Amino acid sequence: MKVWIDQDLCTGDGLCEEICPDVFTLLDDGLAYVKADGNALNDPGGAASQALVPAGLDEAVVEASEECPGECIFIEND
Repeated sequence: MKVWIDQDLCTGDGLCEEICPDVFTLLDDGLAYVKADGNALNDPGGAASQALVPAGLDEAVVEASEECPGECIFIEND
């Protein structure tokens, strides 16, 4: 499973980070980004910055996507 965030839709509520901090983070710009190996994928962000979901976190990533008020989290199943 891969995940990415459309920062144009992000409302900066931080629910994704609360639900799954191993995959999501909010940066100083107030927007959420996915993380890979602990590093935020913010250059360039969006669909060009997809992260593989670590084993065991699939359910948390799906929950974060479902709870996101901006509906900006996109999941791609391999």
